[in-house]
Amino acid sequence: MKILILGADGYLGWPTAMHLANKGHSVLAVDNYARRTMALETSSEALFAAPNLLERAKIFKESTGEEIDVRIGDCAEMDFIGEIVRDFQPECVVHYAEQPSAPYSMRGPREARFTLENNLGTTFSLIWAMIQHAPNCHMVKLGTMGEYGTPNIDIEEGWIDINHNGRSDKFLFPRQAGSLYHTTKVLDTDLLWFYVRTYGLAVTDLMQGPVYGISTAESDLDDRLMPHFHYDDIFGTVVNRFVTQAVSGVPLTVYGKGGQTRGYLNLNDTLQCVELATNSPAEKGELRVLNQFTEQFSVNQLAEKVSEVGNRLGLNVEINSVENPRKELEDHYYNAKHSGLLDLGLEPNLLTDDIMAGIITKVQQYQSSIDKSKILPRVKWS
Repeated sequence: MKILILGADGYLGWPTAMHLANKGHSVLAVDNYARRTMALETSSEALFAAPNLLERAKIFKESTGEEIDVRIGDCAEMDFIGEIVRDFQPECVVHYAEQPSAPYSMRGPREARFTLENNLGTTFSLIWAMIQHAPNCHMVKLGTMGEYGTPNIDIEEGWIDINHNGRSDKFLFPRQAGSLYHTTKVLDTDLLWFYVRTYGLAVTDLMQGPVYGISTAESDLDDRLMPHFHYDDIFGTVVNRFVTQAVSGVPLTVYGKGGQTRGYLNLNDTLQCVELATNSPAEKGELRVLNQFTEQFSVNQLAEKVSEVGNRLGLNVEINSVENPRKELEDHYYNAKHSGLLDLGLEPNLLTDDIMAGIITKVQQYQSSIDKSKILPRVKWS
């Protein structure tokens, strides 16, 4: 299959490009290094420096014999993405090309405006590129479970059946995002649903929970192929942050009461999920929504797991509650359905003690690169 990956330099984008290329697909990877730039501007560099995308593709070919083509440019520019889609004629587009950080989007008006314009602009430009140049292409769009918020009812898989005054209908599940970043994802879904209804596009919207992990089968071939591993308060996901804090001797920073519960998944399961969605595309005129996670944990449960495994490895891991910089419920009901990807064949890599130990051990190899000044919260919602 010809697969176009937007945002291919990112934490998820690069492993996805390697994984699909290694499966024999023709992969075109596109990025403009925006996340690298944002990390530099906010002193939030990753644990280790990664080669640029062209160099990564070269190392990947030397390691596997497989090719990944690369284009550098801004996917929010309609002419650029239109030219890419017209010339490459993808059968599937995997859309990661968005500013991915809730804290960054809440940092100030400049960051908020960039998040809004980049995220919606990229989705809008891609929609029109497909309409004009590849109407039969399937879009796999990375959404987020954060779109749903924390409602006091079960979270359905994208859609909900409503009975009201004796009549019934099916609607997108109500969403109440907790940051501007998550709000742009809500607006993405609304845009996609409008254009799916109007132009008959085929779209899979993957509502992904926070991802953890540092290694994949392809990155194990050469450490230079590892994804950007962020451990800071702006771009680092909570498990990756906690692991790095444990390795560096910084008490784990539990925000507030620590009862915040979400669905999590292993980096390798992201690759599985995207591949499954790619191989079983949505129908034309369908917005298929799949909740992409494998297990639910509270922040306290994650801290305890990191602490237990870390201490068994000889680390002296402490847990510390800090003032919550975010506006969110710290103790709430949370039960999200997530059967769609399991039905497609997902075989989860659960967060076992062995998996956790493997992440900790890998991070320990780069312990001297950890900058402790990047760990404590630097961005407040208000």
